[in-house]
Amino acid sequence: PALKNLSIKIESGKSYGLIGPSGSGKTTMVDVLLGLLEPQSGKIEFNNRESNHNNLVDWRSQVAYLPQQVFLIDNSLRCNVAIGENESEIDDSRLQDALQKARLMDLVKKLPNGVETTLGEHGVRLSGGQRQRVALARAFYYGRNVLIMDEATSSLDNETEKEIVEEIKLLKGQKTMIVIAHRLTTILHCDWIYRLENGKIVEEGTPEQLIQTVS
Repeated sequence: PALKNLSIKIESGKSYGLIGPSGSGKTTMVDVLLGLLEPQSGKIEFNNRESNHNNLVDWRSQVAYLPQQVFLIDNSLRCNVAIGENESEIDDSRLQDALQKARLMDLVKKLPNGVETTLGEHGVRLSGGQRQRVALARAFYYGRNVLIMDEATSSLDNETEKEIVEEIKLLKGQKTMIVIAHRLTTILHCDWIYRLENGKIVEEGTPEQLIQTVS
């Protein structure tokens, strides 16, 4: 089994870190949480109700998933933030608010055509950190309350990683966050950390507690 005897509780507004080596079960655990994989035994509850097809739709509508490689289309920044919406139906005041919260306004000012600037294939005009911010802006635009960051900073340089970690710190208490990372430093801001090995939780606690056991 990829996961064995896991039991976790996620509270609204709290931030959780998942650490562990490659193959320890972190991404599988998130896939189960998102309902992409069905556990062979055990159950997942959302707001004290066992997860089923009906409330799975409710749950997913609350979640923004930020992977390592953000999916961007060869279109404008405006369309990339409000991805999936018809261009004529994009709410521009909501868009501006989302860009502001994701701290992308400086970028918008530098782009030749502002929010209408085409980002190029896979967002070639943007840096890794800016791509992650576009993903954050999407979460704000669609009013997602839960952010899942799956190794979102692992391909970034140290300076850009620090910027994104700062962004996450600013969201503490506003959003429920689940942050998957290889390094403990990436999730020092989290309220609670789970360390996985071979599909099991081998340790959990506050960042301070885990630093003591690692050091």
